[in-house]
Amino acid sequence: MTATVKRSITAFTDACPNLRHFDKDQFMFPCSDSNIDTAELKKLESKHANRSKLFPNSTNLNQALSFAQRPVLHICHILIIMGDRKRGRKDLGPPPRWLYCPRKGALIVDKFIAFKTPLDDSYNSQVPEECTFTPAMLVSLLQSQKVRLGLWIDLTNTTRFYSKEEIEERNIKYVKLQCRGHGECPSEEQTNTFIAICQKFISKSPLEVIGVHCTHGFNRTGFLIVAYLIESLSWSVEAAVTYFSQARPPGIYKADYLKELFRRYGDVNDAFPAPPLPEWCNEDDDVDDDGKFVNEGKGGKDRPPAKKRKEFHRKNPVFMEGVPGVSTISELAHISRIQRKCQDMCGWKGSGFPGSQPVSMDINNLKFLHSKPYKVSWKADGTRYMMLIDGENEIYFIDRDNSIFKVDGLRFPRRKEPEEHLANTLLDGEMIIDKVDGKDVPRYLAYDIVKFESQDVGQTDFERRLLCIAKEIIKPRRDAMMNGKIDRMKEPFSVRAKDFWDVTSAKQILGEKFRREMSHEVDGLIFQPVPDPYVTGRCPDVLKWKPPELNSVDFKLVIQQRTGIGLLPTKVGLLYVGGMSEPFAEIKINKALRAMDKKIIECKYENNQWVFMRERTDKSFPNAYKTAMGVCESIRNPVTTDLLFHHIDCYRWRPPKK
Repeated sequence: MTATVKRSITAFTDACPNLRHFDKDQFMFPCSDSNIDTAELKKLESKHANRSKLFPNSTNLNQALSFAQRPVLHICHILIIMGDRKRGRKDLGPPPRWLYCPRKGALIVDKFIAFKTPLDDSYNSQVPEECTFTPAMLVSLLQSQKVRLGLWIDLTNTTRFYSKEEIEERNIKYVKLQCRGHGECPSEEQTNTFIAICQKFISKSPLEVIGVHCTHGFNRTGFLIVAYLIESLSWSVEAAVTYFSQARPPGIYKADYLKELFRRYGDVNDAFPAPPLPEWCNEDDDVDDDGKFVNEGKGGKDRPPAKKRKEFHRKNPVFMEGVPGVSTISELAHISRIQRKCQDMCGWKGSGFPGSQPVSMDINNLKFLHSKPYKVSWKADGTRYMMLIDGENEIYFIDRDNSIFKVDGLRFPRRKEPEEHLANTLLDGEMIIDKVDGKDVPRYLAYDIVKFESQDVGQTDFERRLLCIAKEIIKPRRDAMMNGKIDRMKEPFSVRAKDFWDVTSAKQILGEKFRREMSHEVDGLIFQPVPDPYVTGRCPDVLKWKPPELNSVDFKLVIQQRTGIGLLPTKVGLLYVGGMSEPFAEIKINKALRAMDKKIIECKYENNQWVFMRERTDKSFPNAYKTAMGVCESIRNPVTTDLLFHHIDCYRWRPPKK
């Protein structure tokens, strides 16, 4: 490959993030202008001209195309097609039954660890925070347990879940052994290959462990590990199957896999019955790893896969204290209907709360303020709720546990038909309690909108979304109050649009004058990217900043008694985060914490230890491991007030000069 061709392809793929993992050196075929006729070249050039949406940096794209010769365009066209296919498979979301499937099992003969497939960061918007499981999380967890992972065997029948480079860059050998699954056990050839790979690795690296995963880490994974125990360690099939089920409960749960193991290594008539399906195994198993329909029962191949979501239902959800007119819903069918509608409006394919989640600002993402325009607002010490407006007397709040609350006594008239009520509208915001003349005044601050009357305004830029809130949500209510159609004094709480300003206003927001004018506590800043659409789930571009001394993590507290030889029994507080079975940290137990066992608590890091701040009654899950690590990074390398203001003054995004 010539240097010019290689340079062109590199520039082209660098301009498109979807192609960053492709090996440019694989395109070694001869390139000459004679390979492509003029008509075909014009078609390709037209295709490239229409694909600008794939390239966030149009300058890079133009640069790539400016010196891309005709044969290079042909190569880049192939790359775009490959990138589209890979991106399309990721759009399928997590595989069925994945979200609440246990992440990993226990060590097997000190050599194997079975786990479900991790999903890379591109799935963050489709995975609830408490369900996150990335390759980095698995490696970090094993390292915390003093387990060195040396070989990673991927049995899935796809490449969409993560990039192998993410494994290899951690000095872990990656092997792809594609097994189809879905009623098709690993063949004898695949089994022999697996055993040979493991035997060779163990002989060369006896102190390292082999990680094995299929989609869920039970059937294909269990089958091959059991086969290894039988063939390499001379175990009986009964003992090997039982041992795997203890290390990765409930073990192999598909009857055909168990029968095939006993057919190969024992007597098929002695095959164990399949164990009961675990609770998380609640979705139809009718699509393969790439989302293709595999069951050809009723309806044939063209029948769309039926999907069911397993939702967490908090038994006794509690709404923010001091807010009247809000009640819980007891009927599960009603709850599920509202949950599903909100998830569908957000394009959320997983279960749980679909709202956008900001990340903590640190030294690394501070530079985002330089790359594109941002708006800033104050971070209120309130409680997050999405609001579904679905017609008159059909207004609901959705909290971060995905619990549903009904609102009574509130009205949202249409701007053009004031006698009619808004429907199919989804807001995002927070409930705060203002102190006005010594009285508590609850207010809902709407700061974003996902759907307006079924229109997908969430895909527009932030300026347009704010305009929609002001023009279509707030103004019609004010007009109705002026006309006597709404009696504000009879409403349970007020509804306002939260203000956002240019990023240069950050200094004023943190100033004493602004704080005095606020009737509720201000505990930081929120930075919202202007050109970006609404992003569900964890959004790395929406930044929250707190003074370093107020950075906090929401943990689950587990109080245990610690004993030992020569030691008096003492109680210790173990702090857990989502995605880890081991404690993330510890905290000293004091009087305030004794009643907090098994509860979610917010803690800050002070004087080299975690300090209790408050109970999070609005949450049932702790922060995910990735979120906790992000906060720790902001604690280790804090963005101080002076550093933040300096960066905004000197390095913020500015429009190009005309």
